Amino acid sequence: MEESELIVERKKKLDELKELGIEPYGRRFTCTHKIADIKEDTGKVKMAGRIVALRGHGKAAFADIKDITGKMQLYFKNDILGEEKYEIFKKIDIGDFLGVEGSVFRTRTGELTLRVRDFKILAKSLRPLPEKWHGLKDVEIRYRKRYLDLIANEETPRIFHKRSQLIDKIREFLNERGFLEVETPMMQEIPGGAKARPFITHHQALDTDLYLRIAPELYLKRLLVGGLERVYEINRSFRNEGIDTLHNPEFTMLEAYSAYGDYQEMMELTQELIVSLAKEILGKEEINYQEQKIDLKPPWQRISLKESLKEYCSFEDFSDLKKMKKIAKGLNLELSGKENGFEIADNIFKKRVQPALINPVFILDYPRSTSPLAKSKPDNTKLVERFELFIGGLEIANAYSELNDPAEQRRRFEEELKEEREGVKKTIDEDYLEALEYGMPPAAGLGIGIDRLVMLLTNSSSIREVLLFPQLKPEQ
Repeated sequence: MEESELIVERKKKLDELKELGIEPYGRRFTCTHKIADIKEDTGKVKMAGRIVALRGHGKAAFADIKDITGKMQLYFKNDILGEEKYEIFKKIDIGDFLGVEGSVFRTRTGELTLRVRDFKILAKSLRPLPEKWHGLKDVEIRYRKRYLDLIANEETPRIFHKRSQLIDKIREFLNERGFLEVETPMMQEIPGGAKARPFITHHQALDTDLYLRIAPELYLKRLLVGGLERVYEINRSFRNEGIDTLHNPEFTMLEAYSAYGDYQEMMELTQELIVSLAKEILGKEEINYQEQKIDLKPPWQRISLKESLKEYCSFEDFSDLKKMKKIAKGLNLELSGKENGFEIADNIFKKRVQPALINPVFILDYPRSTSPLAKSKPDNTKLVERFELFIGGLEIANAYSELNDPAEQRRRFEEELKEEREGVKKTIDEDYLEALEYGMPPAAGLGIGIDRLVMLLTNSSSIREVLLFPQLKPEQ
């Protein structure tokens, strides 16, 4: 039977239920048990869920019901339900939500089963479930209609349970260490804290353009000025840029700031946090990601950006554009010709070095020109105290010792004004500079991509696997 014919048939059953005085979209149903809690010695049981299989045999029938905790067999019998109720049962389809009550027994094959004594229809399903429960494989449908993915693929709910658990454990970890969770504006007059193209919106009452935040950094550091010594935000940020397996325009980050610390402190904190998450969620320090074994056992390797390029690409001089362009050409990298030395080096790093960073590695000490909010190294002011963390070839975290000199920060902002970046408001955040002039203690800041961390701990190859509703192209 074609899907359209099935829908017609189900709508006919819906009308028949209404004619019988049955409400096909029911009301509150109080459960005594979840399926996972039901044992052999359980007495009277009331539970609810979706019917995922039906097997009829004349005056008796079996069905499978599923809730968030598992699946269980139901036994419907004409003699037990009565003729009238059994006729109503015949109008049940796979996909319907039922509330059932009865007693537990085992079949001849040993399967735990509920003998149904009464039931209520809680929601009539008018469309057949995908692919007869053999799993929804079409990734476009899975992401666009996540509700079907959650129904059809058992692994999908597990991923999002783990995501929720991970965020809970991050909060627990930071709260125990004296960090205060805060909230900062998602709409900002000046987008700051990162280099990215923002989304623009317009506030009618104020008649002014505002920007969805690309990062909460500058607001969180204002709180350090105000005397809040340890703060964090698990935040939604937005960047009006490309979409691929590692990027979504809307994403979740952890940003944390600690007064009187530096990037060395944040390396220790990051290592401790991620190891604790792996132990809590997976129960081990060794994980598998995309057929690669990753050992999270500390201490993690630390290597400078220059040393990593020297090790993997045999060069370390960012000013040697000729040599870098030659290496880039050998890696089939497309360059516009406008890139500076570090931008070429960064492209080479992403193509050649990053995929090789499987076990956790802190890449340290980036050029000052790429890190306008980071404090310079005392022995080399062209570099800053910054690290990026790579695990499984993914960039997981970024952190640095925070620049707290207002005069130097102004100079850095003025240097940024000279850059041409489409869609970015070229304005110095005077309010932030004024805040620094009141005095911000030396501090360390950390950003962790929550989505990528979930990818790592759930062995997911795409960011779309770990976002309930990823951004997709509009349907044609």
